[in-house]
Order: sequence, then C-alpha cells, then structure tokens
Amino acid sequence: MKRCLDEAYPDAKAELDFTTPLELIVAVILSAQTTDVRVNEVTPKLFARYRTAEDYAGADRTELEEYLRPTGFYRNKASSLLGLGAALVERHGGQVPGKLEELVKLPGVGRKTANVVLGNAFGVPGITVDTHFGRLVRRWGWTELEDPVKVEHAIGELIPRKEWTSLSDRVIFHGRRVCHARKPACGACPLAKDCPSFGAGPTEFEVAAKLVKGPEREHLLAMVTG
Repeated sequence: MKRCLDEAYPDAKAELDFTTPLELIVAVILSAQTTDVRVNEVTPKLFARYRTAEDYAGADRTELEEYLRPTGFYRNKASSLLGLGAALVERHGGQVPGKLEELVKLPGVGRKTANVVLGNAFGVPGITVDTHFGRLVRRWGWTELEDPVKVEHAIGELIPRKEWTSLSDRVIFHGRRVCHARKPACGACPLAKDCPSFGAGPTEFEVAAKLVKGPEREHLLAMVTG
C-alpha cells in the first residue's frame, strides 16, 4: 500500500502556499475547520501585511480579524496569531524554532501543526495525523488507535523515519481525492486489492470514477485500468 501511494502521488506536499516557516505555521493555524483552498485565498494579503513575528505580536486585533474572517473562527485564530507572534519574539528572537518540543509550546500549535512545519519547512521527518490521516490508517487496518499521538507513534514504527513526511502528505492526498469519509471511490482506487475496507463505497469502476477528485485524477484512473 505504501508503494502504491508513492506511485499515485509522487509529488504530494503540503497544499498550503508559503515561502517561510512563519508563513507555513500561520497557514496551518488558519486551516483549522476550513479548507486549504480557502486559506490560500486569504494568505497573500495577510502575508503582505504581516511579514514578521513582530508584526503579528503588535497587530491591531480588529484589523487582523478582518483578514482572517473568511477562514471562520477568526476571533480564536486572531488570538492564536497574536500569541504566536509574541511568543516567537520573546522566546526565539522572532524566528520559528525547528524542534518539536519548542513548537508545541507555542500558542495555537499542537503536534499536528508542529509536524507539518517540521516536515515541510525544515526537512525534519514528521507524521501529520489530521482527520484524513487518522481515518485512512484505521480504515486500512494499520492501527485501531484513535488518539492522534498514539496513531503517530504506531505508524512511525511501521514506516522508515525518513519517509514520515512523504507518507503523511500522500495519505492526506488520497483521503481528499479518493478515500472520502462518506463515499470512498473503492472501484477506482489503486489500493483496492490490498484494502480490508474495500466495498465501503461504490465498487463499480464507472460509478466510483466519478468520485475521484484532484489534478491527479487521470493518473489515478490509469493506475486502476492499466
């Protein structure tokens, strides 16, 4: 299944737009309860207005909330970004730290966010247990665990450490494109022959193919049809 994911999504990566570790950590915080597409619509203006940790620390809350409003829960997210900026200035000289134990102490940053930042901004392997990842590894029988931290450690024991980030990105891609929560495209899934949950969604290729999403759609369908 891992080899199949590698073939299906060779270029998988975080789908949030960023150029610096600070931009990525902000984008991940904003992605809670919304889509990466929506976040990517908001961040160009946000990043142009707030370029440094100092900018977030000293931001006017009302103004910041207006930038964040389209992402939902904008008051909570504004609080997180104000706190994040202040913490980065006070503890890390305005720079985003590259260690898990320091990242998780920042406001609005849990292990999921920390692992996204480590893997995609610093090249430090990490397993990102978001809703897609947890749902798929349980559906595939890789683990029965529910707690994200326990899932992270359990899957980490199955996969070489150097591949943790790429595995996370590919599983998340598959969850968004093929293995949907309510109606997975079983009949058009490259992993079908190895999946213990085959049949959770439509098994006829023509029906399932209509459920496959994303720019990799033709490539994924070709993997199934040969």
